[in-house]
Amino acid sequence: MVENHKSKYKWELLVLLSFAFFTHQAGRAVLGVVLPQIKESLNITSNSDMGLVSSVLSVVLAFMIPLSGFMGDRLSRKWIITFTLIIGSAATALAGAAVGLITLILFYSVTSASCEALYAPSGYSLLASFHKNTRAIAMSIHQSALYIGVMTCGVLSGVIAEAWGWRWAFAAFGSFGVLLGFICIFRLKDVPHDIVHGDNVAKPTILESVKVLVTTPSAILLTLGFTSIVFVNNTYCTWAPLFVQNKFGLSLAKSGACVFTYHYLAALITIILGGLITDRIVSKDPYFRLKLQTFALLIGAPMIYMIGASSSVTGVWIFMAAYGVFRGLFEVNTHTSLFDVVAPRYRATAVGLMTMTGFLLGGTVGPLMVGKLMDHYGSEHGVVIGFRIMALTYVLGSIAMFISWKFTFKRDRIEEPTDMTGDLSAAQAIQD
Repeated sequence: MVENHKSKYKWELLVLLSFAFFTHQAGRAVLGVVLPQIKESLNITSNSDMGLVSSVLSVVLAFMIPLSGFMGDRLSRKWIITFTLIIGSAATALAGAAVGLITLILFYSVTSASCEALYAPSGYSLLASFHKNTRAIAMSIHQSALYIGVMTCGVLSGVIAEAWGWRWAFAAFGSFGVLLGFICIFRLKDVPHDIVHGDNVAKPTILESVKVLVTTPSAILLTLGFTSIVFVNNTYCTWAPLFVQNKFGLSLAKSGACVFTYHYLAALITIILGGLITDRIVSKDPYFRLKLQTFALLIGAPMIYMIGASSSVTGVWIFMAAYGVFRGLFEVNTHTSLFDVVAPRYRATAVGLMTMTGFLLGGTVGPLMVGKLMDHYGSEHGVVIGFRIMALTYVLGSIAMFISWKFTFKRDRIEEPTDMTGDLSAAQAIQD
């Protein structure tokens, strides 16, 4: 009966964390959809200024996530997740009360992004603690919350903005997150770090944790592949809605619905099926994750290029969906590939450092760069050039993953026990 309860809780945990991740990611998509209304309401005339909002968000994520990784390896992951969900969601709601560029950046790019950064390493680490032989499917379902969040936000934020204005779009998604945070106070449980790592194993120092990542070639190469994903994702979310609005004359609601729904629905279906397939194949072929990720980036590159090159709106939707498929094939294994080469006691820190690098090198540059291209070459042609650069970035990422697959993974791979659902009695003891 106790073991059955343990097994059931790991799925409840997955649901709670998926909703938390959904909430963080939904708020991220609001900006791109309602961007024209924000520019008009706040008297922002420069595209590079709007790109700065996303770039500052990426800088904040980049510098906060390593801190959150160190915290996630040492403190209660339950309370990290819960507090950041409540505070970050409240900040998203307050972004709707912004009176200028500075206050928008303060609430949306700084406070909300800081809380999102603090969530990620603890969330992934806690999920991995309860799921071993079901890890890929658990990570896939959790990752799908990103896609569902962005799709939902893409549709609803456009509808809300057209009916009541952009401020209410931020307020709606932020309020939902605050409510969810209070539910997590009572339902979320943790596994003490001494249960995961062993009673007599000292907690890793910050220097030791950093050293593990930077001296593991496969982890570095995966970080480069992840950086290419972040570069493209952040740029796409910021500028793709405005691109189709300008090129095809679509409304806020329709552009948000189509840009995010076609792409993220394709990614969602791919990541769920990919998780189911990967868990089965990787036991026979440990290189399968890397093969899949290499293929996904290489074939995804021309799909991204064609988004900007297509002359019909139907063609744009098709290539956005195709881009979603190959994005999903990579992201289904982003964290499981990292966990294949990083020991459990360093994982929250490793996720933090990988994410920091991705957002600092990729997420910061993309939105600001395309905004400047738009100011220089015009709104439509500047984004087209941006899509070409994004496609090239995918090719570079695929090269990094290929090197890991062929030359470093065999040496770096870590064997783990088959399964661990976690010590729930210990988890119950510390949840308060």
